[in-house]
Amino acid sequence: MKVKDNDVRVTVRVDKDLKESADNLFDRLGLNMTTALNAFLRKAVNESAIPFAISEKSTDFGLGYSASEISSAFLTAVQNEIAENNRKGFPIARYDTDKKQAYLETSDGNREYVNG
Repeated sequence: MKVKDNDVRVTVRVDKDLKESADNLFDRLGLNMTTALNAFLRKAVNESAIPFAISEKSTDFGLGYSASEISSAFLTAVQNEIAENNRKGFPIARYDTDKKQAYLETSDGNREYVNG
């Protein structure tokens, strides 16, 4: 991946099992960790909020939830967002692991690769 002049490195500490689960999930979605975290950060900034509920109530995120429960909720949120964007005809950001390149996929399946 080509580094842009305005890119910065961010280091985050996470539980080993959570990282492995997230890597597996993102791989199934055709993403890598960087693309997924950028998608999360862009969504949060666009909404000026965390893009899912965070709460101590038993119906939302909070203390006592396992990494797999959080990963499952994140997967559901990503799948819902993709479905909504498809419904609206918006392109979906994806990552081609063979070409090691990000691309936009339109609702008709066409791919537009990002310069890099």
